[in-house]
Amino acid sequence: MVQEVLIELVKGIGRFFLHPAVYITLLFSVLIGYVRVKRERRQFRTRLLWGWTETKGFLLDGLVWALILSAISIVIGLVIPNTWLWIYSAWLIIFVLLFTYQFGSAVYAIALGAATVYVMYSYSWSFDVFSWTFSGQDILQAGIVPIAIIAGFLLIVEGVLIQKHGATQASPKLVTTARGMEAIVYHVKRLWLLPILLIIPGDVIPTYLPYWPQFSLGENAFSLILFPFVIGFQQKSRHSLPIHFFTGYGKMVWQLGIVITIIAAIGYFEPLVSAIALLIGVLARLLITIIKYQQEKTGNYAVSPQSNGVMIAGVLSDSPAEKMGLLIGERIVKVNGQKVENEQELYEAVQINAAHCRLEVLDSNGELRLRQHILFRHDHYRLGLILVR
Repeated sequence: MVQEVLIELVKGIGRFFLHPAVYITLLFSVLIGYVRVKRERRQFRTRLLWGWTETKGFLLDGLVWALILSAISIVIGLVIPNTWLWIYSAWLIIFVLLFTYQFGSAVYAIALGAATVYVMYSYSWSFDVFSWTFSGQDILQAGIVPIAIIAGFLLIVEGVLIQKHGATQASPKLVTTARGMEAIVYHVKRLWLLPILLIIPGDVIPTYLPYWPQFSLGENAFSLILFPFVIGFQQKSRHSLPIHFFTGYGKMVWQLGIVITIIAAIGYFEPLVSAIALLIGVLARLLITIIKYQQEKTGNYAVSPQSNGVMIAGVLSDSPAEKMGLLIGERIVKVNGQKVENEQELYEAVQINAAHCRLEVLDSNGELRLRQHILFRHDHYRLGLILVR
């Protein structure tokens, strides 16, 4: 029995590498980084983040969460309908190819996949792809419960990833205000891969424990598959600083995920409740996007030219500015005792004492901070600062 399970586990992992969504989403994560670096070099003459940042994050950021969700899925016995997995994959690939990741939250493709499978069942539709036949299924009887629970779990992970990586990987973008001045908006466009081990109907692993699986589809034998779930995210921060905006955004999403997971689990007793939970998840996630978009659509730019000091728009990694703890949205008002009001005055003041740089900085709350750093020949000649001109 153990040997059969191990063989099935190896086969399940192998199926992951045969899934086209893995390679399509990987390619698009590379493309996201390429487009970002090209824009940053055009606008700021340098890149702020390593060109492979998005690709590295795509593969690694969600890996620990994928392991946690895989363990939970196996332990509580979430049996996922086969047809739904492939219909979900089709919707996922469509969203990725459209390159608009405002709708990249996994809950959208999950809900559309469930609705598609149920419509196919209602109208007795089916179609063939190579040697496989896909037909509808009355998922409201049982299948909707694990599907909705998975949606809740992925919302939690999405929120945590936004909260953790949104601000640190926000890319500044120069825009022109209505008054003809330069200002900065911060743009995040990301894909995250979560390879999650799932139980599907099969003929390899029989039910040998009285409590497993809890969320089944009436079968008595199962298989394993390592399946690629992908979370997409796209948002701009203009009125708020990235550290505040994306932290709050992520918190709202993972809190929604907890609520959806709890409601979906109640569907164990009445599956229709899980269908309602999935619908609430879609509407609430869409509402969060709209609210946050409207908040940032109007109002003053958080990072724009100021009459008192030079506004920091970005900080290069491993630079003197980063070592001094300078942050986006802070204003440098004095350098080496000299008052500065533009970029040229700042770098002229740096040359007063080229070996030792002393800054007076106003943070986002208007409080004064003193920062200093010894400059070496290999340090960035512009301190590693991106400034609003």
